[in-house]
Amino acid sequence: MSGLSHLDSDGRARMVDVGDKAVTKRSATATGTFTTTREVIALVKADDLPKADVLATARIAGISGAKRTSELIPLCHQLALSSVNVDFEFGDDSIVITATAKTTGTTGVEMEALTAVAIAGLTLHDMTKAVDPHSVLGGIRLVEKTGGKTRPAVRPKTALVIVASTSGAAGTRADTTGPHILAWLQARGYEADIWVVPDAHIAATLQKAVGEAPEVIITTGGTGMSPTDATPEATRAVLDRELPGVAEAIRAKGVPSTPKAALSRGLAGTAGGTVIVNLPGSTGGVKDGLAVLNDLLEHLVEQVAGGGAHTP
Repeated sequence: MSGLSHLDSDGRARMVDVGDKAVTKRSATATGTFTTTREVIALVKADDLPKADVLATARIAGISGAKRTSELIPLCHQLALSSVNVDFEFGDDSIVITATAKTTGTTGVEMEALTAVAIAGLTLHDMTKAVDPHSVLGGIRLVEKTGGKTRPAVRPKTALVIVASTSGAAGTRADTTGPHILAWLQARGYEADIWVVPDAHIAATLQKAVGEAPEVIITTGGTGMSPTDATPEATRAVLDRELPGVAEAIRAKGVPSTPKAALSRGLAGTAGGTVIVNLPGSTGGVKDGLAVLNDLLEHLVEQVAGGGAHTP
């Protein structure tokens, strides 16, 4: 429905699951401008306002605001901040506020830096409003972020087949679904590879696969209700947008011949420019899924890449 990560496939607000993202050092810097009068600037510089030290108070307020961002903005994650710095630079009739927030974790600190700027600026207004009640706080924006993992450009006509099978990864059972999907992709001009991993490793494997930016990722296995089946959860953690119609079409294709196909929890969607589709771990389920993708995949890939105009 939307490219916004804070909306689910039905358009409802959600807190994004970052549990499977890599833990990295992250930082963000934001800035904003508090515009007032020359008189106020002179008074702040001279520390000659009736209230306490204006800049020191605004700095503490900004740091406190950053630490409480998850309480102020409903869908933000609670973060263990390693540091928050708030600095001020004077202009003739303005004060530029700059805040940098840092953490080591699975999600970024952009909102913490922006909140620090906003709260520091509001505190400046509160401290100076007796002299200038018409001051303006504006231009709050993110200027830099580091950490995390920026997805590289998608590599056209490349694909990965991920087989989630504990026994297959251990070599105690021969996998037949992966080679079938591989041959199907190669017949369509894709340069493809197969990764066979235990069910317990599917989350980390999908994260790694998305980082390699293939055009298509097709998984097989791990979509049922067994306690070890975790492919849908791992997939949802990397998706930017879901394609529920594709997943439902795959289930519907299998139900006439195999009613248990309705129990598959497989997902489909996109992560950046990569199309990801979960298929069941059975040969029949894979054949049904590929039959659906046979009519959809090319057009879907074109749309995700920015082309693929709608046709009747």
